[in-house]
Amino acid sequence: MRLFLAAAVLAAFAAAPALATGLATCDSGPQEKWQPQEKLQKMLTDRGWQIRRIKIDGGCYEVYAITEKGERVEAYFHPLTLAPVPTNKR
Repeated sequence: MRLFLAAAVLAAFAAAPALATGLATCDSGPQEKWQPQEKLQKMLTDRGWQIRRIKIDGGCYEVYAITEKGERVEAYFHPLTLAPVPTNKR
């Protein structure tokens, strides 16, 4: 019984990093088919954004940046199309 309980707890913690913030989700399929983060970064820097960080959250690319207007943003983009993804309010 202890072994089963330990395995269940371990499985729960192993899944924790995969949890999303809930601000956006993308039905993006396997990562092998995604466009590279570098392409998204170039697209945004060409628009005048200063990229601070790009990571994966909820199957989307999550971007922390400063826009061309000087605004700090947390924006989400679909990894297949690089189109902006609407977000839920916190």
